[in-house]
Amino acid sequence: MSKKVTSIRGMNDILPEQTALWQWLEGKVRDVLASYGYQEIRMPIVEQTDLFKRSIGEVTDIVEKEMYTFDDRNGDSLTLRPEGTASCVRACEEHGLLYNQVQRLWYTGPMFRHERPQAGRYRQFHQIGVETFGMDGPDIDVEVILMTARLWKVLGLADKVTLELNSLGDAGDRARYRDALVAYLKEHVAEIDEDSRKRIERSPLRVLDSKDSGTRKVLEGAPQLADYLNDDARAHFDSLKSLLDANGIAYKVNPYLVRGLDYYGKTVFEWVTDALGAQGTVCAGGRYDGLVAQLGGKPTPAVGFAMGVERLILLIEQNRPELSAPVGVYVMPMGDVLAPTMMLAEALRDALPDHGVQLHCGGGSFKSQMKKADRSGAAVALIIGENELADGVVTVKPLRGQGEQVQVAQGDVANAVTSFLA
Repeated sequence: MSKKVTSIRGMNDILPEQTALWQWLEGKVRDVLASYGYQEIRMPIVEQTDLFKRSIGEVTDIVEKEMYTFDDRNGDSLTLRPEGTASCVRACEEHGLLYNQVQRLWYTGPMFRHERPQAGRYRQFHQIGVETFGMDGPDIDVEVILMTARLWKVLGLADKVTLELNSLGDAGDRARYRDALVAYLKEHVAEIDEDSRKRIERSPLRVLDSKDSGTRKVLEGAPQLADYLNDDARAHFDSLKSLLDANGIAYKVNPYLVRGLDYYGKTVFEWVTDALGAQGTVCAGGRYDGLVAQLGGKPTPAVGFAMGVERLILLIEQNRPELSAPVGVYVMPMGDVLAPTMMLAEALRDALPDHGVQLHCGGGSFKSQMKKADRSGAAVALIIGENELADGVVTVKPLRGQGEQVQVAQGDVANAVTSFLA
């Protein structure tokens, strides 16, 4: 026998018993985003490699180690998207959606990073992202945070996540802070971990994100970015916090929160949880006012966030919601009645568009068909044999203990089963 082909490590199948929960989550997210007036945008999963090098930063772990990059047949360097913001900016700029306009957009789909697979972190993973353009005040920063807070309520996760905030100021603030931080870290280079030593010259702010206990202790005495903010950035952050307070949103200011992508400035935030072990961030984002210009467009204020779908699924499964079965009615043809039974099933789909109607195919005994009907999760089975067909009736058999088996006229079937589908 030839060797079986299996999936690539870290790129997982989502099986039918799992997709119902994914669809439930996606539906809830769509409803909340629509209630705030956000529109969906869909971008390709393959982009020019230069897009991510210019946006994410060439000295980040994503670009240096994690991107799936290849040359196509024309010799162009292409990359499977590792995140969605750069693609969204590229799409909006390419199609003229940004200059002198306000946009509130969202997207969902797979992203790709070559990381060590573990629970909640995969090489193909899925994100739901939101990007807004053309608004520079703290009000839109607060709106996207309020929107995520509403999502947690709708998804039943409000008690599992907490909000952390920081301000990174503008590029000048970060440059001044970078010099002070590098000078401090060089004085303590022997006390910090190896990865942080490598980052001192190339991306020193990433040292703030270190989980190494020795490095964390050193950072307790490090300069604080908050002391280097200009007046505009400080006022923006103070107004943001004031608006969150007014809306009853609890938060913690985390001076070590920097995010792993170079394009962020001013507001950054994360929703974190302690219910998933090491993979504690379930939603993260912030302001990236310089990215559009960095990618060739006119300066455009922007803020957004992304949520990891797999991590949200792990959280939701801890208190899994009751989901309705995809099949509500199971139709069983007994004997040589297939054509009229198919016609009945089609009529029921017209009459009951919000409920699944599954027709038994492949023949079999009454007992075997009943087993499949029960396994389908349907609330009710409809049985049509030659006797029923001759009499113009259908046998209605409840499958979940909601009443007795009855016979009804074919024209009354839709009304008869409605009570079982409530």
